[in-house]
Amino acid sequence: MQISVRQIAAQLGAPFEGNGDILVSGVAGIRDATAGQLTFVANAKYFAEIKNTLASVLIVPEDAEIAFRPIIRSQQPKLAFIKTMELFMLPKPKVVPKLDATAVIGKRVMLGNAVYLGAFVVIEDGASIGDNTTIYPGSYIGRRSKIGTNTIIYPNVTIWEEVSIGNRVTIHSGTVIGCDGFGYAEANGIQYKIPQLGTVVIEDDIEIGANVTIDRATMGKTWIKKGTKIDNLVHIAHNVIIGEHAIIVAQVGISGSVEVGDRVTLAGQSGVAGHIKIGSGTTVAARSGVTKSIPSNICVSGFPARIHRQEQKTQAYVQRLPKLVKRIQELEKKVNEFEAFVSRKEQKNKKSAKNTKKKLK
Repeated sequence: MQISVRQIAAQLGAPFEGNGDILVSGVAGIRDATAGQLTFVANAKYFAEIKNTLASVLIVPEDAEIAFRPIIRSQQPKLAFIKTMELFMLPKPKVVPKLDATAVIGKRVMLGNAVYLGAFVVIEDGASIGDNTTIYPGSYIGRRSKIGTNTIIYPNVTIWEEVSIGNRVTIHSGTVIGCDGFGYAEANGIQYKIPQLGTVVIEDDIEIGANVTIDRATMGKTWIKKGTKIDNLVHIAHNVIIGEHAIIVAQVGISGSVEVGDRVTLAGQSGVAGHIKIGSGTTVAARSGVTKSIPSNICVSGFPARIHRQEQKTQAYVQRLPKLVKRIQELEKKVNEFEAFVSRKEQKNKKSAKNTKKKLK
């Protein structure tokens, strides 16, 4: 497949400079691109890479001063590159709507138009599945759960009872939604299970990765709002609320009753303690531990998480610790030597004063 620079620019609604008839056969990163491929640069710190790239076409910021042709200018080069990638994607095999003969469908189940149920799918009593939704083999939908339209549920997903899944949601294999939250009360040395009577609500345009667990609420709902994207191996505990268009990266753990604002990023392996709030627009860096509430529109890192710039200073000091320890040891040695010198001097002065006193007598 080959597309001309002119055609790509037209698809993006963006201006281009140079030969618009050059054909592009694919896309790649700026360091890996070869002749005939298109790449992009969005940040000035990568402009130096341009002189070494073998790419035939560049997508660049609108105001970039770059001596390279042809180029396509865009206000959002990364987004333009993503849209260009879509032009070269092979179409996925079309799923033909059908109900596999091995699928088990309970009583009072409502199935929309053009639904696909793969082999050994189980739909419990009272569940509803919206139009154009695909449920791949081995998945389980609990009683009275609701699945919206144009949703894709990949193989071996478990959705417990009375869970609500919105429209245009994608859920990858191995994910469990609506399992019991981890709630116990101790009495007389025994842990008694707290009934988990709530539900989970997954709004529209959400993607949930593989092997994610989202616990049902003790009471009320665990709530994931529209547009949020969740990576693989994430755990979201009971009664958590995650705002719109958040990014939750792999191996994040969110404790119970946490409120996460809109457009928050929780980077890989970060953890959040229970019953706190993270303000909208905030970024939590990888492997950070959030132990108290965080305001909006800041970046935090470290454990416990603090403002990123402060944490960088702390880590810089930590890196200097071996030298500082050596310096302290040297200073201690000098202090000890000085104290020993002063002590000898004092003893000598006392002895001299004693001898003078004897002579005076």
